[in-house]
Amino acid sequence: MLLRLDLQFFAGEKTEKATPKRKQDERKKGKVAKSQDVNTAILLLFSFLGLFVFGTFMKNGMLDIYRQSFTEYIKWDLTSGNLQKMFLTQLIEAAKLVAPIMGVALIAGVASNLMQVGFLFTTESLKFDLKKIDPISGAKRIFSVRAIVELFKSLFKIAFIGTITFSIIWMNRDEMMMMSLKTVSSALGFFGHMALTMGFAATIALLFLALLDYIYQRFDYEKNLRMSKQDIKDEYKNIEGNPLIKQKIREKQQQMAMRRMMSEVPNADVVITNPTHFAIAIKYDEDKASAPYVVAKGADEVALRIKNIAKANGVMTVENRPLARSLFAAVDIGDLIPEEFFQAVAEVLAYVYRVEKKA
Repeated sequence: MLLRLDLQFFAGEKTEKATPKRKQDERKKGKVAKSQDVNTAILLLFSFLGLFVFGTFMKNGMLDIYRQSFTEYIKWDLTSGNLQKMFLTQLIEAAKLVAPIMGVALIAGVASNLMQVGFLFTTESLKFDLKKIDPISGAKRIFSVRAIVELFKSLFKIAFIGTITFSIIWMNRDEMMMMSLKTVSSALGFFGHMALTMGFAATIALLFLALLDYIYQRFDYEKNLRMSKQDIKDEYKNIEGNPLIKQKIREKQQQMAMRRMMSEVPNADVVITNPTHFAIAIKYDEDKASAPYVVAKGADEVALRIKNIAKANGVMTVENRPLARSLFAAVDIGDLIPEEFFQAVAEVLAYVYRVEKKA
């Protein structure tokens, strides 16, 4: 009894890798191996690249807005019409400035997801589920091991990236202290360069952490998808069908095929026998085929049944051991007699027709 319980326990232990079908089913539900840090790192990288490429364009645009505001708009009368026009113009100009960065960020966000999971569209996560608002399940998720791991990951990322950015600021502290002695343009250029340097450094660090996080997420995903031996057996049964049911279906099909074959024996012209081991029923009909063909064949018990049905319906039985063995091995039910057996079968049929003519 204890041995049986141990076997059941080990059979239910999830030690096997997930099958392709299991992975596909989970993918349809939107459950895939994905790291949000990869998305964030790639998004930041492309955003800072966009700032590097379009930085001059954005600076000139902002200066134009500033210049227009204090040289033209300041002289306008304070009316609702002028305010509306000024607000709409400035909004359009600001949209033109941020459009390149927003476009790059959008492309980066889509690309990072495609890199990790490919194209995936599912509505499973949008379906209403009461378990999602269950306070007990929510509390378990909050205080789970996974939540604690995510907390320490976040704290480590903040500390790691904060250390890198602070180090860059610390290395340039002397030059920063001298900004009060430089022009506004020089100061803006310096701080812009500092922002890009810190951004690229933080992005490279985040990319490194994102790679580690993706490996962990992949491992955790595979671990959660593990299956027991019983799960694999059940899945195989669902895909292929229950073996017992399939066996019953095959038996039923064989019985139906046997009944069909036996119903053709009374229409045969002759049954060639071994005499005890094999029986082959042959018919020749010029309207249906250009050569004689096999309507039934069988060995041992099936051969005996064919001979009994032939006898009961007046179909002549001819003993020819070599021909019976050769035909049984070479020809299937419904097939025409091969050319190498034409002469032997023709002699048998001629003999049968002579006997029937005399009768």
